[in-house]
Amino acid sequence: MAGLNGAATPASFTPAPVDLGAAGGLLGLAAALALVPLIWLAWKHRNRGSGSWLSALTWLTLFLTFDLVVFGAFTRLTDSGLGCPDWPGCYGSVTPIGADPHIDRAEAALPSGPVTERKAWIEMIHRYLAAAVGALILVMAVGHAWLARRRSPGTEVAAMPLQPGWTLLLLLWVCGQGAFGALTVTMKLYPAIVTLHLLGGVGLLALLAVMARRQQPAMAGTRMPDTIAPSLRRFLRVGLVALLIQVALGGWVSTNYAVLACSDFPTCQGQWWPPMDGSGLWPVRDLGHAADGTPLSFAALTAIHLLHRIGALLVTALLGLLGLALWRTGDGGSRHAARVLGLALAWQIGSGISNVVLGWPLAAALAHTAGAAFLVAWLAGLCAQTWAAPQTAATLAPARGTALLCRE
Repeated sequence: MAGLNGAATPASFTPAPVDLGAAGGLLGLAAALALVPLIWLAWKHRNRGSGSWLSALTWLTLFLTFDLVVFGAFTRLTDSGLGCPDWPGCYGSVTPIGADPHIDRAEAALPSGPVTERKAWIEMIHRYLAAAVGALILVMAVGHAWLARRRSPGTEVAAMPLQPGWTLLLLLWVCGQGAFGALTVTMKLYPAIVTLHLLGGVGLLALLAVMARRQQPAMAGTRMPDTIAPSLRRFLRVGLVALLIQVALGGWVSTNYAVLACSDFPTCQGQWWPPMDGSGLWPVRDLGHAADGTPLSFAALTAIHLLHRIGALLVTALLGLLGLALWRTGDGGSRHAARVLGLALAWQIGSGISNVVLGWPLAAALAHTAGAAFLVAWLAGLCAQTWAAPQTAATLAPARGTALLCRE
């Protein structure tokens, strides 16, 4: 099946089986990539406490995870997901350089197919970044475990939110992400797996945002509300959950190449309610096919697209009301949060409409993904920011006003 953007989708492509021969080389490369920022952070924080170093590592990992989510979208949007059809290497090699003969043969047989030199490099760079982020999270987990053994009984450690299980959760989560990444390749871009992989990346971003704010909520130059009324905390939680559902719907649109099922705005195909078919909403099916194996109809793609539009309208209204409620509290931190939320929503609306009316350009699609990732991280961090933390051990960098997950 050809995607609506004109790119060939690899529905008939049969990838090589899972190859673990390159796993050691990939892990070694990930360790080398992670070592660079670790050495830099160790040097920069050499005269400070271990907590300060771990806090900086968390913020750096958060930033790199954001980049990874956006680059994952770039991998998907350039149809590079099967650029190397085995996992974790590329035809058994750590880099596409060693796989050149295989890639050349595949590209010669199908020049517009899923395997080309460019797509192979894009896919492998995505894997390198993911492995490096996993290595950094492993270092964080080890560091927090070491700090937990050093702390005095009965004290809380600022660099260890929800200890000792929080960093273990992060480590298990990133391992699960690696498994979904492998399944994305071996199951030939199965739509449900691809969407779950996207959600896993965004979920990891949210967990890291909570952890970062828990460790160091009052960074220089930032203004966040110290407290939020219980009713607004509930509102914030509902908004975050609604946003995550909307991200899933957006991932479903992109995974199924349904962006251009509606090429006009605000109508779709010149109608407010065009012909639609719900078969594309069923998650257990192959790419480009309905659950019964028949090709997915254009009406099914239209239903996928319009569901995302309706979700966008509802989530925008919900987060807009949240921003208005934050603004009306009157304090500087809450108004700053409301301004950031309003700007992020405007970014999402503009990039989303641009995807439709401009024919799904790569820049607009990446901007839309980046905006969604930022919104999730911002709301998760705000949720963590608005709950006072217990007193912390004096051996670590202070983190006053920190928060657990939003709870009453």
